Amino acid sequence: MTTSQPDPSQPSGPTGEHATPDALLHARSDAEVSPEDVVLASGKDLTPGNLEWARRKLDAEGPAALDKLLP
Repeated sequence: MTTSQPDPSQPSGPTGEHATPDALLHARSDAEVSPEDVVLASGKDLTPGNLEWARRKLDAEGPAALDKLLP
């Protein structure tokens, strides 16, 4: 009895595609990160309180605040 081996020249996975490495999934540009960006990335509504929270978060963490919220 022989066992079939996957053909390395063919894509793998149920959809025929390879998984994308995490390092390639982060797509933040070099543009400045705004408080609005942080609020929206967190899934919150754009309210004055949430914008103030985002400003404090940006002051403390810089642009990395947005990276921490995104997958």
